[in-house]
Amino acid sequence: MFIAIIDYGMGNLSSVLKGLETTGSQARITTAPRDVDRAAGLVLPGVGAFADAMRHLRAAGLDEAIKRSIGAGKPFLGICLGLQLLFEASEEWGVSPGLGVFPGRVLRLPPSVKVPHMGWNEVCFRRPSPLFEGLADRTRFYFVHSFYVAPADPEIVLGETDYGLRFASAVGRENVFGIQFHPEKSSTLGLRVLRNFGRLVKRC
Repeated sequence: MFIAIIDYGMGNLSSVLKGLETTGSQARITTAPRDVDRAAGLVLPGVGAFADAMRHLRAAGLDEAIKRSIGAGKPFLGICLGLQLLFEASEEWGVSPGLGVFPGRVLRLPPSVKVPHMGWNEVCFRRPSPLFEGLADRTRFYFVHSFYVAPADPEIVLGETDYGLRFASAVGRENVFGIQFHPEKSSTLGLRVLRNFGRLVKRC
């Protein structure tokens, strides 16, 4: 049983791998759809441009592998850009289609705030989730992003953060979770999120 960390050529994958292993999960970085199909759970990390990420995923056949695994009920965690890719489209560099797992769009942070949003900020939990088990409301995590998700369905919003506006910083439905912050850069409390995800994978 292992967690597949999906490598599409963007992002610091080694820190996510180390975080999962530190919390007791077996994980491997992969570019192969067959590994995604065999994995017990998936993590989609990432930094960089939305359209480039989707192009890499499609070229490798990883987009369809992700959808198959989600449809099969495997736990999935999208981190930062990995969260944004779950949605229907992004306005970054025009309109770019995403995976379409969740309805909604990815929007640019307003010009009234410093971009990128970089540093520690609170997440206000809106709904209980096994991903945040053992964490107090308004826990601070580390953020680095210039865009945010605007879900069409408010029922999927698990947490929100204030940064010139209030945006969804954590979403989830059934086996699929996405977080805008970087748990692998968020010290002990970020590792708790990764540990909780690993426990979800082991239960399935």
